[in-house]
Amino acid sequence: MSATTDLAPLRMVPFRVPSTRLALKPMSTSRRGLDGAWWPRSRDLPGELSALADVLDPLWGRITRIAVNPQHWPVIPRKVPVNGHVVKVGWFARELDPYKIMLLSYTAGRWDLLVIPPEVSPPAAARLMAAASDGSGPPMTASELMATEHALHGSPTGYRAQVPAEAWEGREGTSSCYPATPTGPRRLITGM
Repeated sequence: MSATTDLAPLRMVPFRVPSTRLALKPMSTSRRGLDGAWWPRSRDLPGELSALADVLDPLWGRITRIAVNPQHWPVIPRKVPVNGHVVKVGWFARELDPYKIMLLSYTAGRWDLLVIPPEVSPPAAARLMAAASDGSGPPMTASELMATEHALHGSPTGYRAQVPAEAWEGREGTSSCYPATPTGPRRLITGM
């Protein structure tokens, strides 16, 4: 007796190298300080977050939430598509370092990454990525790493001193997609 099946023929899918510029601490490294660094290619946060989470989702488990500081992002989405599901995005001006992104997953818990501004030169970005993903040194905050890079090698393009917290009063929340400005939301961005 023979069995027949109506399976579709296999389709060749070309391999695509991830375009996300990312450096992570080794899994065996203790979880203190930053877990690595991310160097986005632009300030298009909706597109950049989808690409980042697409890479991290299979590695860390399903990404459920992402939090950013609005200081360096012109538009912050409420949600982004990731590997067939939707991830909520929040922003916190005072509670979250301007050079850090926080990702939460079901299995791995919380992950904190240094965000290197897209305008930073490749040599400066390489040094920052190495420093953030090296688990041997003392833990440093994202802003401390950026300040150290600035002190040792000059101001990397895209580096800005932190804006005082008072300038961000009342900005916390995720009610819609707004351009992030120190003075508050200007207008609603549609199309999300």
